[in-house]
Amino acid sequence: MTEHLTEKTSGWRGTRDIWLQAAYEALLEHGIDGVKVMPLADRLNLSRTSFYGHFSDRQDLLDALVTLWQSKNTGNLIRRSEDYADSITEAILNIFDLWLVPNLFDSQLEFAVRNWAHTDESLASLLETADCVRIDALQAMFERFGFEAGHANIRANTVYQTQIGYISMRKDGPQEPLAPRLSRMPYYAEIFSGQKVTDAELARFLSRHGGTG
Repeated sequence: MTEHLTEKTSGWRGTRDIWLQAAYEALLEHGIDGVKVMPLADRLNLSRTSFYGHFSDRQDLLDALVTLWQSKNTGNLIRRSEDYADSITEAILNIFDLWLVPNLFDSQLEFAVRNWAHTDESLASLLETADCVRIDALQAMFERFGFEAGHANIRANTVYQTQIGYISMRKDGPQEPLAPRLSRMPYYAEIFSGQKVTDAELARFLSRHGGTG
């Protein structure tokens, strides 16, 4: 949670990043209805007018939250799908890093944005586009390893929809121990690709997440 400032400083309006972080936390905790200027100002112990030194209005702040979501989740998924891998199973394990490292893919933010989109037609359209872009990236990853386009598309959809369903069920996060998740990953990779994960690939994957083979 954003550290609460203990004293208002005359003339200090905070920073754009501080306001955006407070909005991000409010979105996760209370949904889009919790992202309002006055509650955020109280949260930061800053004046309401301070907000307007960084954002033109509430919509400008909401747009910044959407940009954060697009850059972090969609952008990182595309980059991860293009990372070096010797095999399709290793490529899938690269994608699995996203589901395990919040700095790569923020599942809580994803859940909040998907809930927000239920009441915002413009955001719902952006979300639909993001889903298509992400699936296209995963399909290209499968095609890179020789999968025919139709099969690659179905496999890409299966990978993506499995994780989005997982997020929607709110099972993704610190409440679930890491060890059981890691133990299932090679089986998921085999199901998604039709190929077994090698011992070396699994060892490299586990080493990135503090697990052991």
